[in-house]
This record gives sequence, C-alpha cells and structure tokens, in this order.
Amino acid sequence: MPGFFRSRAGRQCLSVMMLGGVLWLLGILLEFGDGLSAFVQMFDDYGAEKLVLAFVIAGAMSFIYSILRIADLRREMELRAAAQFKADWTATHDHLTKLPNRYAFERKKLARPDASDEEYNAAARNVTVFSVDLDGFKKVNDLVGHKGGDILLIEVARRICSLGNADCVYRFGGDEFVIIGAGMTEEREKHFARVLIQAVTRPISIEGFAVEVGASVGYERWTEGSEPLENAAHRADLAMYEAKSRGPNHALAFEASMQDKVAERASLETKLRTAIQQKAIRPFYQPLIDLKTGDICGFEALARWSDDTGVNIPPPVFIGIAEETGMITELFENLLSQACRDALGWHAHIVLSFNISPVQMEDRLLASRILKVLAASGLPPERLEIEITENALIQDPAIAAVILDELHAAGVQIALDDFGTGYSSLAQLARYRFDKIKIDKSFVATYQEDERQEKIVRAMLGLGHSLNIKTTAEGIEEHSQLGYLTRLGCDIGQGYLFGKAMPADQAAAFIEERMQTLSAAG
Repeated sequence: MPGFFRSRAGRQCLSVMMLGGVLWLLGILLEFGDGLSAFVQMFDDYGAEKLVLAFVIAGAMSFIYSILRIADLRREMELRAAAQFKADWTATHDHLTKLPNRYAFERKKLARPDASDEEYNAAARNVTVFSVDLDGFKKVNDLVGHKGGDILLIEVARRICSLGNADCVYRFGGDEFVIIGAGMTEEREKHFARVLIQAVTRPISIEGFAVEVGASVGYERWTEGSEPLENAAHRADLAMYEAKSRGPNHALAFEASMQDKVAERASLETKLRTAIQQKAIRPFYQPLIDLKTGDICGFEALARWSDDTGVNIPPPVFIGIAEETGMITELFENLLSQACRDALGWHAHIVLSFNISPVQMEDRLLASRILKVLAASGLPPERLEIEITENALIQDPAIAAVILDELHAAGVQIALDDFGTGYSSLAQLARYRFDKIKIDKSFVATYQEDERQEKIVRAMLGLGHSLNIKTTAEGIEEHSQLGYLTRLGCDIGQGYLFGKAMPADQAAAFIEERMQTLSAAG
C-alpha cells in the first residue's frame, strides 16, 4: 500500500481523505450536527429525513466504491510493476544462457555507499574483470548445427557460473563472456584464469559427438571510483585478443603495450583504406618455370605495399586487416585488374596465377567478379590461374563447389595451393577438379633432412602424375632441390633460385632475358 500513495491516484485519494477529515472537524466546531438535526425536524413533513438518509447511503456507497477502486489500482500497479520487472530482466539478460548481458554490466554497481559492511565495500572497490572468448566455436556449429552450438554455450555458461557467483558472470554476445572477481591477488588472478580455461575446454557431449572448444582469457584489475568499469572491461578485451593471437588456451593480463598495438593497428587500417582507394598496393610477379624446358610458363601475382614513409608492410599483415574489415574485395579487384592488364604484355603462353583469400570463398559472387575483371581487361580466361588453399574450401564446401564450377566452365584454371598443409588434402582432390597442385615450400625445404618429408614429396608427385594433374614445387632455392624435383618428374618450379617477386617492368625484362638465354642455348 505505501507504493500506492506514491502514485498520482494515491496522492489524490490521500488529499480527498484529508479534506474530508478537515470538513468533519470543521462541522464539529460549528455544531453542524445540531443544525442538521433541526433542519430535519423542521422539514420532516417534506421528506427531509429520507433525503439525508439518501445522502448518507450515497456517501457510504461512494466510500465502498473508492475502496474497491483503490484495490483495483493497487492490483494494476502490481501487474505493471511485474511487467516492468520482466521487461527490465529481458533487456538485461541473455535469452539463451539466462546470464546478465552487456547492458546489465553497464548498470552494475559493485559498492554500496551506504553499506555498513566495510569488508564488502573494500573487496568491491578492488575487482578483476576477466574476458573469455571461445576458440573454435564456429567449427562446433558446422559439426552439430546451431542448435548444438546453443547447447554448448549453455553448458559453458553453467561451468563458468559454477566457479563463482552467477551474478558476476555476463554474456556479452556470441561466444564472449565476462566475469567479475572481487578482492583477488595477482597470483589468484592467474590461477582463476587457468581454471577458467580448464573448465571451458573439457569435452562436451552434444548429440552423440564429443566436441571441444578452446578459450582465450584476458583480465584487468579495476579500482572502484577511479574510472568507469567499462574501461577495465575494454582493456580485458584487448588482453584477450592478444592471448587469442598467441594460439588457443592462453591467458594474459593487460599491459600498456597492448593498447599501443591496437592504436598502431587502427592507424594502419586507416592507411590501408586510403592505399586501396588510391590503388597504391601493387602486384609484383614471381616467375613459374617449366622444369622440363626451362621456359617461363607463368607468374604468380603477389601484393606489395610500401606506406607513405617508404616502410614495406608485410602482406600477411595488411591482407589480414583487409579480410577483417571487409576491404578484401576492393583490394582483390584492384590487384586483379592491374595484374590482368600487365599480363596482356606477356607472351601468350604465359599464365597469370592469382591467389584467393579464404574469406573470399564465402562470397557467392566471386566467380562473376573475376569474370567481370577478365572481360574488362581483355585477358583470355585460359590465361588466368586461380590459387585456392585447402583451408578456404572447408569454410562452405557448397559455395566453393559452385564458384569452382563457374570458373572452370569459363575456362579459368584452378590450382590447389599449399598442398599437404591444410585439411583433408585427398578429400579435396576427390571432391573438386583441379588443374594443378602446389607442393608447399615447407616440404621442399626439409625433405633432405627428414626422410618422412622426402617420402611425402615423392607421394605428392606420384599422386599428381596418377591423377594427370600438374605439380608445382614452391620454395626452390638450391640447385640440389631443383635437380631432385626434376628427376622425380615435377612439372613446374617456383622460388628464389629462379627469381624473387618483381614489379611489372622487371617482369617484362625478365621474360625477354629468359627467352634470349633459351634461344642462345638452343
């Protein structure tokens, strides 16, 4: 009931009751009762007594109605409060795991200024924020479907909550969780992070499959009143991403250098965006040599970028950023367009080899983008060879099959790059049609020192011959490697022994020089 009187209707009811009390006291002071009795006696013949009785009954009925109305209003307020509580709970909790969400975290109040428990406040003012992200969650979704993924998330949430108070565990969305621990020492923080990883990474049985995920953990200490709690959560996130970059199941405390690294990456992202718009990233070309004739049979286009200060940015760095930020499509089309125009100046038998990013293999329009560039440049499709890694094919096999079929139908050649280093190499050869397989340079570099590697190289070359697929050996740097691969029947060689990646004008000169050398030798 006290809550009722805080509402507008409650305040009005209270005002009317007070007014009634004032009028009642005033009536007593003015002897209104005696006057009313005299009035009734004077007009008794006219029915005054019945009129007064009617007023009394009407007042009583009004009072009863008011009581009932007050009860209705109270019930309505309780229902409204319950609905508001439910709406607030829904807004501040994850519907799947029932954990508080990011919005609840932002509203979190750890210390109570009016609390009498000094020990509680002291602990609450010094807390550690842990950020946990699952590694390999997408693979679980691919294996057991999204329903199975939901089961995994619920189980992970349960395991994390079992380590401490569930009110201090949050799901920020996707496969990211945040945990708040109070009053931890530095050693306790490290131990708790390890326990988190152990709890998350234990196998989980889903629909008969025993699935496992990894976990990356970052954490940061926060003192109440020093700054918003969200700032500490952000730094814990940075530590978590740094841990993730070092491989699965790592835990790291935040360090200032991590913030500098993020700032440097943001600056590089801005520079990259500008470089793509200005077409400042150029294709360089590394020669592909026919090992049977010594002739040039192609060039592999490799992206190269020097920023405004002349510093060379490694391709894995800027290509990785382009993939993460969605700039890879524009970068790819720019490089392919330039490479196709450069290839028009080469001899007709020289093929342009171009790499496809795994991210691009999820683009259903990839084949049409490639064919559009070919049409605009005038390069025949038969002179383009697309290189695809095995890992790119497992992202979405159905889409990959459609893309490869469309390219093959147009006459574009397909090469399986880094053969032997990805997933299910033989399965890829059985499922898709390839014109060439490229033996990864790691095998070429170690076959002389490792007998097993040497047998693998032999098996790869034998497999290519039996399937009537040409083989290319990458990373040839020594004459002994060249002689060995030639004796085993390898078709094409690539590596520093023949030439490093070079700009277009040097590639054209390289072709002429090679042609003259072969003519003189012939």
